[in-house]
Amino acid sequence: MQEMVKLTLQEVHEIATENLLRSGASADQARAVADIVTAAERDECKSHGLFRIPGFCASLKSGKVTGDAVPVVKELAPAVVHVDADNGFAPLALEVGSVPLIEKTRAQGIAALAVTNSYHFSALWPEVERLTNEGLVAFAFVSAKSFVAPAGGTKPLFGTNPMAFGWPRSILPAVIFDQASSASARGEIQIHERDGQSIPDGWAIDESGNPTNNPTQALAGAQLPFGGYKGSAIAMMVELLAGALIGDVFSYEASKNDLPDGGPSSGGEFMIAIDPARCGNSGSLAHAESLFEQILLQEGTRLPSERRYRARQHTAEAGVEIVPSLYAELKV
Repeated sequence: MQEMVKLTLQEVHEIATENLLRSGASADQARAVADIVTAAERDECKSHGLFRIPGFCASLKSGKVTGDAVPVVKELAPAVVHVDADNGFAPLALEVGSVPLIEKTRAQGIAALAVTNSYHFSALWPEVERLTNEGLVAFAFVSAKSFVAPAGGTKPLFGTNPMAFGWPRSILPAVIFDQASSASARGEIQIHERDGQSIPDGWAIDESGNPTNNPTQALAGAQLPFGGYKGSAIAMMVELLAGALIGDVFSYEASKNDLPDGGPSSGGEFMIAIDPARCGNSGSLAHAESLFEQILLQEGTRLPSERRYRARQHTAEAGVEIVPSLYAELKV
């Protein structure tokens, strides 16, 4: 077995930044992406960590993504803010848009953020956590290229179409879930392929529509929605919110327009933020704690994000580990 390469979180950020700058990203774009990638490594979300940097860089080198993009913020309504990402990566656009989103949520009680003309290649929990850190309840929705067959179908149509939800807590870290509407994230299958491992039953079908445990066949075929029709319905909802509602593309349209350079496809993201203090129940956060307590009373349960928070404590001191092949690729 290969000996893993150990890195501090600072080294992760430096490696990510160096690769992005060398590939044509501006300092702001590189820093925003490196922040997100480092956060993923910190929380041991390997499928969205340094593993993603070659794809980010490929899209810069191909010219598909504008490396020096400057997001433009526009108010669409008293409780709606729009950010045109200027054909750049999503992290900087989301960072810029979060400021007016928080302000509008404080003023109106509920507000929405629409990000368009962007390339999203990251997890959703970072932008949700940015809002829960401000004491807000948050939702996020984003689509991707066509990877997932609708329930009963055999051909890719939907993206993996994740959604995330965050609930703030007074003292403890927020409860946040971030999950694809597919049975697995695309990156998980890619990591299984890289590491020569089979994938679990129910994740994907091959090009002929047959169930497969082979990650290469799965990537060539179609991923499956989780829970059959239930996951398929959620994927459709995400398509409508992150596509039609805000004036951006559906996943199948993103696939048609995409330059297959191994990086992200264009698309939109839709976020909703709610101020619990403005919803008529000043004790909502305290009341929520009783539900969390009841969940944890049952043996074997945990709250969403607990694993990430434990990893966060560990990696702050111990650093992270990546496979030698990825390290070699990034240190060229």
